[in-house]
Amino acid sequence: MITVIKNARVLQTKSPVEVIEKADVVIEGDTIREVGPGAGSKYKADKEIDGAGRTVIPGFVCGHHHYYSGLSRAMLISAGPQTDLIQTLKEWWWRLDRALDEESLYYSSLICSLDAIRNGTTTCIDHHESPNYINGSLSTISRGMEEIGVRGIVAYGITDRNYGMKEIRDGVAEGIRFTKEVDERKKRGENVLCEAMVGGHAPFTIPEEGMEMLADSARETGRGMHLHVAEGEYDEVWSHHFYNMDIMDRLDRHGLLTDKTLLVHGIYLNEHEIDLMNDRGCYIAHNPRSNMNNQVGINRNLPRMKRLIMGTDGCGSNMFEECKIAFFKNRDAKMPYWPGDYLAAVTRANDFVEKYFDGKFGRVEAGYKADLDIISYKNPTPLVAENMGGHFVWGMSSNCVDSVFVNGRLLYEDHKFLGIDEDEIYARARDAAEKLWRRTDALPADGTSGIKR
Repeated sequence: MITVIKNARVLQTKSPVEVIEKADVVIEGDTIREVGPGAGSKYKADKEIDGAGRTVIPGFVCGHHHYYSGLSRAMLISAGPQTDLIQTLKEWWWRLDRALDEESLYYSSLICSLDAIRNGTTTCIDHHESPNYINGSLSTISRGMEEIGVRGIVAYGITDRNYGMKEIRDGVAEGIRFTKEVDERKKRGENVLCEAMVGGHAPFTIPEEGMEMLADSARETGRGMHLHVAEGEYDEVWSHHFYNMDIMDRLDRHGLLTDKTLLVHGIYLNEHEIDLMNDRGCYIAHNPRSNMNNQVGINRNLPRMKRLIMGTDGCGSNMFEECKIAFFKNRDAKMPYWPGDYLAAVTRANDFVEKYFDGKFGRVEAGYKADLDIISYKNPTPLVAENMGGHFVWGMSSNCVDSVFVNGRLLYEDHKFLGIDEDEIYARARDAAEKLWRRTDALPADGTSGIKR
């Protein structure tokens, strides 16, 4: 199938940054075939979209998400004091993930995927935990992603905080099982939109035996690791107290720092750890909204992180907003980052996606995958390569998103989903959320499950 977007403005947000006026974008199958003024006149289009007055940009990547939080919005539960990160985790998120079952996780995945597409986010890199529903959980998330049509990468975050080493073994097994499922689907020639990583919750909940199992699973599957690090001071203090070493040195000792590794937060990493992470080619996801919500601070060495990307840590998937908030938090902290730097961080995540999917991502250019947004943005001042970041921060928003393609498939057109009963999904999600909230409220915050296995 050939789709032609006619006479649009094209923004290349991934270096080299570029603005192309009055260009046609030709999509054939899952790939962009040609871009440029008049390019569409060479083709007989199955579908033609009028791009006049509109702008085509690469779809965004959410570099770190928690799809299991999809039904947590405005959650009504009784909770104790939350004066630090550990209390917040125990009173809120660790109770929620223990209450998840297949139904609630499936509708969380659908809701997060709808939210992503509506906001112009075409790929979500997800980090998951559901200790009372481990086996099959990654397939459930993947099913929700692929039914909506979003591209994804999922990992199960191993931890010993509920059931000790049994929980770690089950989590490792789920990561390996799902990876094999993905590989088998590829062998059968299926169109696989959801890839796999291996994962860990955070170093302070993974003993040495668990770290070695994580490293073994990474070697067995050929995937990288997705792991929270130094989100709070507690993680670094734990590593120093129990292992007498920095977190990064501990991970490196197990061979877990590679160019397929995705680390998250890194607020309390020191300069040595950042240099080691950079030397190993790791990516790190900055999540400003979550960091502000959890009151954990900001790493003033952020500009030192060479492969910085942007995530949300489960606070939705709106990368327009994440980019804005990152910049304004940066200004408030008097740090030397500019709008273009944050736009670069958002688009850099496409380099990571290329390590897990065949093809090129992140440009509106021939030969790249057709993961694209069409936005309506009327710029009152000139929009050129040199000030593109300023327009993203000060002008554009997710409200501008008109239409979205993933893998060449038009999923969202003129602010409407195609072939999806959105109202039905939301109605069923509300029912699932009420049950999930009741289960969550019934669970204690003392690290025990409250559920017999």
